[in-house]
Amino acid sequence: MRIFISLKHVTTNVVDRNYGHIVATFSIAEHSIKQSLECGRSCNAKAVAVVGEVLAMRLKVEELKDGQGRGIHLNVTKEIEKKGFKSQTNVWVIVNALKNNGVKLIDEDDGNW
Repeated sequence: MRIFISLKHVTTNVVDRNYGHIVATFSIAEHSIKQSLECGRSCNAKAVAVVGEVLAMRLKVEELKDGQGRGIHLNVTKEIEKKGFKSQTNVWVIVNALKNNGVKLIDEDDGNW
């Protein structure tokens, strides 16, 4: 999973490691949800949590949720380092929203979560 954070937008992509194509994606910039979120000068934690929730629903549709025993690989440390310390909260909000919605996450650092 890759997370992209800018001042006004947050986008997540789940990429199939074997084939390199995007399996599921969600962005705050999507028109269907953009109007209902409060992203003025920057996105608040509540809006960022929606990213994790919607992505979890899309993964469920793609049957990548915990049903097959597979999981979504994520290196939180690397994502935070790339985004900077100020985005640390947003990264953790997305991770927690995915976990709270039943997505199995595998930490690439140690393989656990």
